[in-house]
Amino acid sequence: MTVRQILGAALILIGMAIFLWGGVFWTDRDKLIDAGPIQVTRQEHKGVALPPLFGLLTAVAGLVLVIVPNRQTA
Repeated sequence: MTVRQILGAALILIGMAIFLWGGVFWTDRDKLIDAGPIQVTRQEHKGVALPPLFGLLTAVAGLVLVIVPNRQTA
């Protein structure tokens, strides 16, 4: 596989993830107090919301990179 095909495959996967989940989200856990057996933690949900159209366009761009053949210069 060429670098172009690998980049295209990565764009397809990222585009599908954005389209299906509406962005990238994660949970951040912070330890506030750690005093022996007592621990107090805080969970905060963070993420980047992206419109589904952006995911669709990203996947299409990746598909173009994978399908369209390389140009041969003469």
